[in-house]
Amino acid sequence: MAITTRPATDVELLRRPNIPSANVRLPAVKDYEQVDDEIIGTLHPTAQWFIGLGVAILFLLIGASAWTYQIYSGLGVAGYNPPVMWGVYIITFVFWVGIGHAGTLISAILYLFRAGFRTTIYRCAEAMTVFAVMTAGLFPILHLGRPWKFFWLIPYPNWRYIWPQMKSPLVWDVFAILTYLTVSATFLYIGLVPDIAVLRDRETNPIRKRLFAQLALGWRNTDREWRHFVRAYLFLAAFSTPLVLSVHSVVSFDFAMSDVPGWHTTVFPPYFVAGAIYSGIGMVFTIIIPLRKWFNLKHYVTINDLDAAAKLALFTSLVVGVAYMMEWFVAWYSGSPAEKQFFANRLWGQWWWASALLYTCNMVLPLSLFSQYCRRNTTWLWILSIFINIGMWFERFVIVVPSLSHEYEPWQWAGYRPTWVDYAILCGSFGWFAMWFLLFIKQFPSIAITEIKEIVKPRLKHRHAMGVDSTGLPLPFMPDTPGEFD
Repeated sequence: MAITTRPATDVELLRRPNIPSANVRLPAVKDYEQVDDEIIGTLHPTAQWFIGLGVAILFLLIGASAWTYQIYSGLGVAGYNPPVMWGVYIITFVFWVGIGHAGTLISAILYLFRAGFRTTIYRCAEAMTVFAVMTAGLFPILHLGRPWKFFWLIPYPNWRYIWPQMKSPLVWDVFAILTYLTVSATFLYIGLVPDIAVLRDRETNPIRKRLFAQLALGWRNTDREWRHFVRAYLFLAAFSTPLVLSVHSVVSFDFAMSDVPGWHTTVFPPYFVAGAIYSGIGMVFTIIIPLRKWFNLKHYVTINDLDAAAKLALFTSLVVGVAYMMEWFVAWYSGSPAEKQFFANRLWGQWWWASALLYTCNMVLPLSLFSQYCRRNTTWLWILSIFINIGMWFERFVIVVPSLSHEYEPWQWAGYRPTWVDYAILCGSFGWFAMWFLLFIKQFPSIAITEIKEIVKPRLKHRHAMGVDSTGLPLPFMPDTPGEFD
């Protein structure tokens, strides 16, 4: 999102936002009509899209059927075995909350730092954030024995004076999820308003045109509207940034506030935040690389953009690796026999295979991103993103299951084996997420139209390389230039 511009002085040239680097950023994009035609052209459903939507709904139905069976039979069918009373549901809850953090990072934090590569990928990341948080919000309800009483987790006035137990992690999760979902959805919608206006102006179906007109809030592309829009977007970006730190820190308190070996540590809040950003960027690669190929948008989501995002993924993987080593050091330095035995069991004992998978996917494989060839190879980036998603899910598995199965009393040490219900609901969560995302990309642009236009060289009424006349005064822009002064 470009910042607000000011009139040029006598010694300055009037430059549009990001225009000096437009020939480098998007050399194959020539004008605004091309942007409108190609990005709006992705909204037409195809046979491949219907197949993908059908597969997503099938996975969702499998998860819904398993949940129905669990409601009928009780939580015992989920594979819980004392003392391991947290399993796939909590693991997947933390996983989806983490996935949602990359959208806020890319759309808000990178916007505040004016990182140019976010322009072409942030819309997918924002949508991914909203739908990932919607998915995560299901799991505290799934974890309840009586899900129809989920409203007990919400503080609301009632004549019985019954209030939620504020010491319960489930209540903390409800507050974190509702706050994050509200702000993320608002941020996504505000950024969509100018693009919805473009869809409104080009729509021929009267019903859809009226719907887009309502959603566009009367947007007319005037300079006054752009000034207010940019200020509102900047405020929301600044307001959303602390959520990246606070929401997943609250999720980490679900574990860190207890006295369970492997959990009672102060490194969890930054550790969880770094891991969330890392897993979210991996999911961004998983989504954006197939989209740029199937929608033929390679000249918008360029290799340079993917290269910059890969560097960010490399940095966060190094931070996560340092957090892993910090855990080892703290366990050794603490002198606590329970902590030492727990980490020995995690690394060389019962759960060695999960730890090996975790460290391989999150610490070893991302080191390939030090190579420029790997960072600019879309096939490897996509394969690596799958490994990142697997590794980050097993990171939460290693945090939850080994700690509960290997606490203080040896006679309570136990194992954990997920049942088909756990696996079915895990698949259903991916189906739920994919269904909403596939519906979104066919109703709204998956790449921000107006922001792409800001880095495309605007047309002048008189052709000139520098955009100025012989006296040094700026030449006028064409009437359709976004944000032109009235």
